[in-house]
Amino acid sequence: MKVLVATEKPFAAVAVKGIREAVEPAGMECVLLEKYTDKAQLLDAVKDVDALIVRSDKVDSEVLDAAKQLKIVVRAGAGYDNVDLEAATAHNVCVMNTPGQNSNAVAELALGLMVYGVRSMFNGSSGSELLGKKLGIHAYGNIGRLVARIAKGFGMEVYAYHHSRPASVIEADGVKAVSSAEELYKTCQFISLHVPSRPETKNLIGYDLLSGMPKGAMLINTARKEVVNEADLVKVMEERPDFKYLTDIMPGNHAELTEKFAGRYFSTPKKMGAQTAEANINAGIAAANQIVNFLKNGNRTFQVNK
Repeated sequence: MKVLVATEKPFAAVAVKGIREAVEPAGMECVLLEKYTDKAQLLDAVKDVDALIVRSDKVDSEVLDAAKQLKIVVRAGAGYDNVDLEAATAHNVCVMNTPGQNSNAVAELALGLMVYGVRSMFNGSSGSELLGKKLGIHAYGNIGRLVARIAKGFGMEVYAYHHSRPASVIEADGVKAVSSAEELYKTCQFISLHVPSRPETKNLIGYDLLSGMPKGAMLINTARKEVVNEADLVKVMEERPDFKYLTDIMPGNHAELTEKFAGRYFSTPKKMGAQTAEANINAGIAAANQIVNFLKNGNRTFQVNK
């Protein structure tokens, strides 16, 4: 059995060491394709592998066609929209993610962006504090729960909405559950987005939700850019000089937002949520362990395709 680690953005050396230590004692060979610059390199590398670990690397039908022996793909991270699930299912390939491994890193970044925004992006002018402010968490999963924990440490009043999670689960964490996204956005000055990218969530966050937020509104997006309607966001920010948007997923209209809303808009140069040494190591080793458990024992616990 051969396990390929294909990472345009490589894992840290200690993470690669951990991956090897997980797969090699199980009798599997670990091979690396790091910092590749052309898709042809990936297509060549997957020809004889049984398992594939990726980060943000795209696994589409062309890659799956080339990987004749492939049985499993694990995306080292929570999001998996870079893997074509339908094509994987058609090729009888199991796709997994590694939920929870990057959660703390993303949660800390979300609060860091809030502090940066509320302090006027450190431009030397007077800002305000998070203490006593209302924070709404849109989608209360692993990351949302950690955002709530950290935000309570800042003394924020935390609310959450999750379309399928019982209010009792949310409120057990000392967070106020609301019954709709509309209620969340009307109640909270700060919103932290943790909505996954799916066909039904594309452009989910639009004018009606954003325009109804309280004065001094701030939207923090560490999820996916596709969930925000970018044209509606521009409209709201044009109408409301008090509205700020901070994200670690550069929008498609980044240049427009930068030009029009200096001091109220910020995007990291690339997605930074999982860019910590700890998250890098945790996700890589979790991916390796899941592959071993699948190939040896048939365990499909974290499978995300049908």
